[in-house]
This record gives sequence, C-alpha cells and structure tokens, in this order.
Amino acid sequence: RSPKPLVGGSSPSCPAIKSQFLEEVNMNKIQAFIEYVKEAKAELDKVIFPTKNEVKQSFISVTVMVTAITLFLSLVDLIMSGILKAVL
Repeated sequence: RSPKPLVGGSSPSCPAIKSQFLEEVNMNKIQAFIEYVKEAKAELDKVIFPTKNEVKQSFISVTVMVTAITLFLSLVDLIMSGILKAVL
C-alpha cells in the first residue's frame, strides 16, 4: 500500500495514479452508461408492439400452416414407404 491515501500503487509494474483521475474515469463510465440507457429507452419508445388481435391472428396462421405442412409430409412419407414396400 502507498503511504499517501490519495495515490494508488507506486510499484514499477503499477505506477502511482491519483485517485482523482480514477474518479473521473469512473464518472465518465457512469455517464456513458446513463447515456446508453437513455438511448435504449428512446429506441424502445419507437418500437410498435403487436396488438392482442394481431398476435392471435399470427398464432392461428402459423398453426394452420404447420398443420398443413405436417399433413403433406406425412402423406408423401406414406406414399414413398408404400412404393418402397412394393418394390422391395
């Protein structure tokens, strides 16, 4: 430890740094974080979230399409396995 309370370390690998400089660096980081949060909030205010009705319609559309594709692929699989059984 350094005998001076306002000075950081003073070894050759870690030269002495005044704590005021460290406080300024920390304040800059805090201000940058605050600015980041403000910008993130401003961007979130621009987002248009879907309404309950839009979510419901999308859910139904996706469910219908997945069911239709599943039925189609099941039918193709059934036909292909029938052909393979007939050939072999």
